[in-house]
Amino acid sequence: MATRFEVVAHGNSPERLRAAAEEALDEVDRIEDLLSAFRPHSALARLNAEAGRSWVRVDPRLFSFLQRILALAAETDGAFDPTIGPLVQLWTEARVRQAIPEPPEIADALKGTGWRHVELDPAIQAVRFTRPGLRLDPGAVGKGHALDCAIEILREAGVNHALIHGGSSTVCALGSDPAGRPWTVALPDPPEGFGWRWPDGRAPIVPLKDTSLSVSAVWGRSFHHGGRIYGHVIDPRSGEPVQGAWLAAVQLPSALAGDALSTALLVSGARGLRRLEGRLPDVRAWLVESNGLPPCTLAPAAVH
Repeated sequence: MATRFEVVAHGNSPERLRAAAEEALDEVDRIEDLLSAFRPHSALARLNAEAGRSWVRVDPRLFSFLQRILALAAETDGAFDPTIGPLVQLWTEARVRQAIPEPPEIADALKGTGWRHVELDPAIQAVRFTRPGLRLDPGAVGKGHALDCAIEILREAGVNHALIHGGSSTVCALGSDPAGRPWTVALPDPPEGFGWRWPDGRAPIVPLKDTSLSVSAVWGRSFHHGGRIYGHVIDPRSGEPVQGAWLAAVQLPSALAGDALSTALLVSGARGLRRLEGRLPDVRAWLVESNGLPPCTLAPAAVH
């Protein structure tokens, strides 16, 4: 997944902990082999190549994953859209060229997106695309899904205290830290010259216990052009990089759901934050908009 995964585990048997951690990281490799849009032999790559022509039967694990991410797309009204592959490719090429795509190029890429054009048949575990050029890109949630699966491996191995992250943008906590307290992580600081800092210059510290934290920010793989910052998170409605917010973070038991909702929150802004409120009672969320106002938050639940 072009990132580094690390496990910190605590217990009485170092040998057992190492074996469990290695199996958890092996599970991450298995998930990438299933979901990578860039490995030609992966199940997802085969699906992208064939589902525009006919129904494609897929591995039950892939089918279950697709059911979950399409439900999250519906929950966010498409602010999270796993079919933005053509747009991601377009803007990746733009970053390499340091040149902005022309409006007709963006319009053409948008024609190949739309989560509603992915159809699932649970009876035969099959998928098809009803729009030409459609391509699934699970990059926004792949790490979260892999971490959820890795945490299950650790739990089944009897590990009660662990922290695992993927590239530091998504982190999962299993139980408490060695002292019996919640694990603590800090939300990231923006790069120098980004035009905002956390109040008092201190990033929020987030306690984690049997939960996950997902962070989406525009400065990852960003580039400057014409006095404007173009980040890597694409607004599936406009086809352009997100402009209304710098950072969004979501804390939920599921890292996959947190990844999807932090992406959606970055796209939809304060409106998306209000949408989360009341729908997910166990959610904590942070949003830093690019209008210079103080960060918005959903009131956190107590962590014991």
